[in-house]
Amino acid sequence: MNIFLTGATGFLGGKLIKGLAEQGHTLYILARSLSKAAAILDGINHKNSNIHIISGDITHPNLGLSHDQLEELSGEVDVFYHMAALVKFDLHLKEELHDINYTGTLHALEAAKAMKAKRFFYVSTAYTLGTREYGEERLYSETGPFNNPYEESKCKAEHLVFDYQQHFGVIILRPAIIVGDSITGEADSKFTMYGLMRSLEVFKKRMERQNKGSKTYRLLCEPDSTQNLVPVDYVADVLQEAIHFGEDGSIYNITNSDPPNSIDALNIICENLEIENIDTVPFESEADLSPEERSLNDMIAVYRDYLTRNIQFDAKNTRTLMTKAGKKALQMDTVMLRRIIFGYEKSIK
Repeated sequence: MNIFLTGATGFLGGKLIKGLAEQGHTLYILARSLSKAAAILDGINHKNSNIHIISGDITHPNLGLSHDQLEELSGEVDVFYHMAALVKFDLHLKEELHDINYTGTLHALEAAKAMKAKRFFYVSTAYTLGTREYGEERLYSETGPFNNPYEESKCKAEHLVFDYQQHFGVIILRPAIIVGDSITGEADSKFTMYGLMRSLEVFKKRMERQNKGSKTYRLLCEPDSTQNLVPVDYVADVLQEAIHFGEDGSIYNITNSDPPNSIDALNIICENLEIENIDTVPFESEADLSPEERSLNDMIAVYRDYLTRNIQFDAKNTRTLMTKAGKKALQMDTVMLRRIIFGYEKSIK
């Protein structure tokens, strides 16, 4: 098949193109940085695949592709994966998130339309559910409410994607919190769990420099909250199998049916980072925090809404897809979780 991809030089994209290349597909990879794309390809065995790197940017109309480039691809693209996105939760980035995640998706859709692509796969997020406690495999209201502008931008983009169903088949794929490889633990990411880990590491070093490293600090976390972590290789596998077994017009929650407890995950993170002086306490203790503890919790404030909830996700469509592919849905145990968390050090070296 001929497959066009945005965001292929990212954490998830790199894993996906490796699998697609091994299957011998012809890939058209949109990249802002040609050198980064070339570096990723150096680590991929693509002797059976034909790979083209195309300079472009999702913030530009038609992805920055010329009329001649679009004409050359016209009728040639079987599947268009749109993965490129900005994954940040800060309120002050609302406009930038809209430009990249919503308008960028519009540009991708228009380019796919100009190419006469047969199918369009939009990689969204399971957290378009906003403040709800139960995630379904359907579109949510564009009005939310949402926890942050990232969720809002992705939800609105989902509606936009479904509006293009008269032009090509569309599928929405919604991963939860993407983490490292289930086998090696390695991850090329600075976001979500890895951003939190980095913040804890920075706080530890700061307190040590101030000779306050022996004190115990409290981190706010609800004891019954969970972290819906999904390994990058599992997510890439679902995306890849969607080519053969995904049904157009469907939404797939790529989630963890047995997510780890937040405190258990934080304890393993602290063990990995050799942090022995952080205790977790419920948010009702917030008023009693010391200045240093407030600093710690401020550093991870963007993750606050993900340390308070135990969200349940319906993933029936994804389970059905994987069953058709002859594969099992995700089963993450403590051994896998530890492998992924301890893979953090390998990933940043």
